[in-house]
Amino acid sequence: MLTATYTLVSLSVEQASIRVSLLSFQQYMHAQLRHQRELSLSHLDYAGEWLNRLYQVGYWRKVDQYLIPAIRQATPHADGLLDELNSLNRAALDSVHAVQRRAVAAIDSSEQQLEQQAEQLCIAIDSFCGALLARLEKEERELFALARRVIVGEAWFAIAYQFLAHDARAEENRRSKAQVLPFVQPAAAMATRGSVHAPSVAANCAAGAGPAGLHHHVA
Repeated sequence: MLTATYTLVSLSVEQASIRVSLLSFQQYMHAQLRHQRELSLSHLDYAGEWLNRLYQVGYWRKVDQYLIPAIRQATPHADGLLDELNSLNRAALDSVHAVQRRAVAAIDSSEQQLEQQAEQLCIAIDSFCGALLARLEKEERELFALARRVIVGEAWFAIAYQFLAHDARAEENRRSKAQVLPFVQPAAAMATRGSVHAPSVAANCAAGAGPAGLHHHVA
């Protein structure tokens, strides 16, 4: 069981890093929007970019790549829990799409409408972070407990080996600056970028660029 313990501790460390990134992003965007008189294009651009990045965390997490496949192989009775986790992912994706819609609607909005757009952006960000934080909690409370019950013997050694290989690749990516987590606050980007009436990013959203290209992630 030492290998199982190592594996689950490694997953908990990864979960904690993601949780910090989500909460930092949420707090930063709330602080920015509270101190702005009107919504700017840079807010929508920045929010959309980070929602995209944080959502796509699910594509390379160890939980999704290694633990869930091992659980599926070990038991046919995990579908209910996995469906619940996927529904939280879909809720997060719906919030990404909501930010897209804000960007499109902001192009020709009045000042009063922009204030309402800022409120809606906060709601979308809160919904996104809430869904993914709920998924992390459910994984730690239920998925990890299920893994301990159904994964046995050498299967844990195989997962641990996959984790070591995963960490080696992640370290190589960090050295080449391919990975951009955890969330970090920009130095001056939010203050120097254009107003909401500059159409470039919002037009890209309308054309289907950015987060629109995301697909539902099925665990």
